[in-house]
Amino acid sequence: MSELSDEVEAVLRGKRAMPGGWASSASATAVMKGNGRRDTQPELQVRRLIHAAGLRYRVDMAPLTSDRRRRADIIFTRRKIAVFIDGCFWHGCPQHFVPPRANADYWQPKIARNRERDLETTARLVAAGWEVLRFWEHEDPVAVAHSIAAHYHSRA
Repeated sequence: MSELSDEVEAVLRGKRAMPGGWASSASATAVMKGNGRRDTQPELQVRRLIHAAGLRYRVDMAPLTSDRRRRADIIFTRRKIAVFIDGCFWHGCPQHFVPPRANADYWQPKIARNRERDLETTARLVAAGWEVLRFWEHEDPVAVAHSIAAHYHSRA
């Protein structure tokens, strides 16, 4: 029992990967856990720019009350604009996504499901009258902010 407890303790402290889990190593586990759902560097850069332009918004919010799990990165509730700044790895960017070699049987379907969910989320929001803006994390924050501002002012 002591050995099992030591093994569980090591996994919980991030010193070992979970046996049979999604991460290929303890260091991979630590890196993935460090990737937050909100306040990523690309999001923060864009938010600073649109805030400086006088636009006010909400962050990490579900546009549809019927589906609280699907959250937009930036939301303009009165204008019904939902902004997503998608990570190249997690959302399978066509320019930058490189499928991991370790645990490929896990990651390829996972990223495919993420892409499908993104399409479904966009469709649901559009059907509910929302304008959906999607950007990749590698896009120029200034260009993204200009695009958001243009859409914001066009829905006045």
